[in-house]
Amino acid sequence: MPDFTEKELLKIIAAGETDRVEFKESLSGGNATRIRETICVFANDLAGHEEPGLVFVGVKDNGMIGTLSVTDQLLRQLADMKTDGNIVPPPSLTVERHRLQGKEVAVITVQPSNSPPVRFKGAIHIRTGPRRGIATAQDERTLNEKRRYGDRPFDLQPIPTASLSDLNLTQFENEYLTSAFSDEVLAANDRSLNEQLAATKMIVAADQPTATVLGILTIGKNPQDFLPGAYVQFLRIDGNEYVDDIIDAQEIRGAIPELLRQLKEKLTAHNRIAVDITTSYIEQRTELYPIEALHQITRNAVMHRTYEATNAPVHVYWFNDRIEILSPGGAFGAVTISSFGEPGLVDYRNPNLADAMRTLGFVQRFGVGIPIAKNLLAEAGHPEPEFDISNDFVRVTVKAREA
Repeated sequence: MPDFTEKELLKIIAAGETDRVEFKESLSGGNATRIRETICVFANDLAGHEEPGLVFVGVKDNGMIGTLSVTDQLLRQLADMKTDGNIVPPPSLTVERHRLQGKEVAVITVQPSNSPPVRFKGAIHIRTGPRRGIATAQDERTLNEKRRYGDRPFDLQPIPTASLSDLNLTQFENEYLTSAFSDEVLAANDRSLNEQLAATKMIVAADQPTATVLGILTIGKNPQDFLPGAYVQFLRIDGNEYVDDIIDAQEIRGAIPELLRQLKEKLTAHNRIAVDITTSYIEQRTELYPIEALHQITRNAVMHRTYEATNAPVHVYWFNDRIEILSPGGAFGAVTISSFGEPGLVDYRNPNLADAMRTLGFVQRFGVGIPIAKNLLAEAGHPEPEFDISNDFVRVTVKAREA
């Protein structure tokens, strides 16, 4: 990303607001929402500038630099706009503090997305020249075309042998659409089914109804016919060693929503409730593991695993003294072997699958699943989870409480 000098930033401010530059004096009032909308605008880059957009926080509408104190908390608030789940797929942006004319200014630099359209709370915000607003059907088609011919992550690659007949269109209309778009957008909808599928990246384009990897994973009738490793292998082992007796085994299959629902039921069924009537007058009931911690870790495994060029499933092995979750595909992008699990640090092997899981309610906020799981385990008296990270896999070991 460009590293602007003070002189360059002052020159940009002096030129005033454009379709690539916006000023906000502070985060007060509705400015936080308007900044998120602007991030969405710059990420979509409908005009095709192919250059970053800049949001100056601490600059008045007339270009005068205000008296905003750019604290670390403010910088975190701005940076969190990338991963708080309101803008999907998560945009590429940086937030920096600059001192201009002796005063502090925060600058958000937003890169054009290589996977448009980008939405804020289900709506696609765009700007061309002076016009700013919600994308029309034609705007969406333009953004879809940009995506079609840009660099696509694997989860947007077409599956040549998969067509509309391989997608559960009823589920798409009744479950996914109602979660992906606001009521206002749906009420004003004049798009065909193929245009809706293309806008949500389930197919390549309205006039090219080839299912994408995302479409097959999210609403596919039989995803494993096309992506053989896209399932979870669950084992309940009666002992602490791999060679001990297996008392429950299941290959959990289906599209992501059904797969995660089945996995939730399986984890809950084995997470027995211990009843203690000896240490208190009141009956004490305790789960073997905090179930939400297990959900966070297993959903992370499904979301961040590699689906490309592998037949390996996600493994969930439940021993008497621990649970091991093994996910194909190791550290990715900005998340390295040494930084894995740090709060707020996130990168996406499957950015559009992450978007879909957020839309369906399986992810509430990006980048905090592992920290949430750690906190829940610590509160319940479990040891710190162990992470074995390589370039080929991620293994998380969650240990039982000590007796």
